[in-house]
Amino acid sequence: MKNSLLIQGAFMILRHFFLATVVAFVVSACGASPDGSRVYVERPVEVIYLSALEELERRNFMVASQEFDEVERQHPYSLWARRAMVMSAYTYYVQNKYDEAVATGRRFLGLYPGNTQAPYIYYLIAISYYERISDVKHDQRITEMAQATLLDVVRRYPDSDYAKDALFKLDVTYSNLAGKEMDVGRYYLSRGDYAAAASRFRNVVLNYNNTAHAAEALHRLTEVYLSLGVVNEAQNAAAVLGYNFPDSPWYRDSYRILRQRDLEPTEAESSWLTRTFNKVF
Repeated sequence: MKNSLLIQGAFMILRHFFLATVVAFVVSACGASPDGSRVYVERPVEVIYLSALEELERRNFMVASQEFDEVERQHPYSLWARRAMVMSAYTYYVQNKYDEAVATGRRFLGLYPGNTQAPYIYYLIAISYYERISDVKHDQRITEMAQATLLDVVRRYPDSDYAKDALFKLDVTYSNLAGKEMDVGRYYLSRGDYAAAASRFRNVVLNYNNTAHAAEALHRLTEVYLSLGVVNEAQNAAAVLGYNFPDSPWYRDSYRILRQRDLEPTEAESSWLTRTFNKVF
């Protein structure tokens, strides 16, 4: 199901852009070639725009996007071209043509950065990345782009409905990026590359501590530090885990592996975890 804010925004734009005088036009200038393909002839801008709206209403999104693009091609400096560019980005989005939606949106912002529809376009770009987020087994560059563009919406338009929704969706990006770090960290851990694993788990604790992955990251640090022979850091990681997630099964596992070595979770004042304790948690 497509994003409801984008759909609502598109209909608001259509209502705002619709002029009563346009209704008088009859869309008849667009014909077809012998092979059935569309033939574009020079047409009044209002005629092309109305044609695009009619195709959009019929849910012929591909034809609608072509017609909106044709408005800009034939009448690039008109007010209608700005309107058409916004609607073109939307029709690409509803077709799942996200790269085209982003490209059209960025082109619009480059030409009209102060336009009243800029908030809508910034949000559309962000959602065009967000809806392509994949599971943590895959590359997370799209997730990073989604996060960056969602943050841009929040920064630019903090009091908007777009920002409210962007904040909610940002949690998903943080969780995915943390999940990817955990997945890579576990891989290194399984291969005995403890230093590389520690780097990944540490990144989760420092940068994604509000996600569901933080408790496991602290447990994995306990494991890694024990494997490296850095006992005080292992004890400290377990202590931080127990303080913040006392009922977590990850804490029980950390406590168990420490007790197997006659050790206890113990705070270490010199540890990086202790130094950043208040900031991180």
